[in-house]
Amino acid sequence: MKKYDIAAIGEMLIDFIPCGRSDSGKTVLEPKEGGAPCNVLAMAAKLSKKTAFIGKVGADAFGEMLTDTASRAGIYTGGVVKDENVFTTLAFVSLNEEGDRSFSFARKPGADTCLNKDELSHDIIRNTKIFHFGTLSMTDEPAKSATKEAVAIAKKSGALISFDPNIRPLLWKNIDDAKKAMEWGFENADILKISDDEIALATGEEDITKALGILSGKYENLSLIFVTLGRDGSVYKFGSYQGRCASPKVKTIDTTGAGDTFMGACLSFVSDRGLDFSCEELDNAVRFASCAAAIVTTRKGAIESMPEKDEVMALLNEWK
Repeated sequence: MKKYDIAAIGEMLIDFIPCGRSDSGKTVLEPKEGGAPCNVLAMAAKLSKKTAFIGKVGADAFGEMLTDTASRAGIYTGGVVKDENVFTTLAFVSLNEEGDRSFSFARKPGADTCLNKDELSHDIIRNTKIFHFGTLSMTDEPAKSATKEAVAIAKKSGALISFDPNIRPLLWKNIDDAKKAMEWGFENADILKISDDEIALATGEEDITKALGILSGKYENLSLIFVTLGRDGSVYKFGSYQGRCASPKVKTIDTTGAGDTFMGACLSFVSDRGLDFSCEELDNAVRFASCAAAIVTTRKGAIESMPEKDEVMALLNEWK
């Protein structure tokens, strides 16, 4: 019996999000706890899943803020290392009128890139049903080697491997390195969540159906693929079955964490069943995940913005 439903490795950081203007007309930034893998776990925890995170923060006020918030969100943080020699990673988010984001980072280095292989919690990695990761923990050493080691241990221990590239071009020395990291993730994952921009980058194909065919044909290990399309919903592929789901219409103010929320709900569904489910069950799970993601976009921030199950069900019933 596995101790955790979903565990993840990667970045835990502070997102500074615009929240108005000062008396002098300058943009005021509010710190919000985030990091894609933690956002995924936070949504899963809202659905009563047992979750755990592995990563590194600075031994500073922001590091304390992050671990406290994650713990309150129901995420086990025993795998988080606090390092006195580096600062917690910071991200500065700019929002346009539609709530879409652009990023800049204080990360040279950030604590998340400094996790060593010998700091990994093997107990967490060996005792989870699903192990989730992305590419942000593979931009720099030693975290790159630590991430690959963790994935190898999880695979050997029988976990399903979940991957979300979450490419942030500013954090890569060049785009070819980012593509190589994506390819390594594709080769080692069972479950993939990828954006429309990322799948175009990976395959060179703008048409989603054709891109899915290329990806699933080349990487037969990818049993379940979700392609997120922003406000246009998602397309997903499970074996020979391909589905599409729209997104509920809501008043979006901030899209931070929407894709992570979607993935957290989808992985929660998989954690109950493995990869043994019907296409109808998958359709219903994606509709639920789409509603969860839509709700998050009506709030600012990520970890603390995750909806309760009852909120998601209310929107789902209204959407039907």
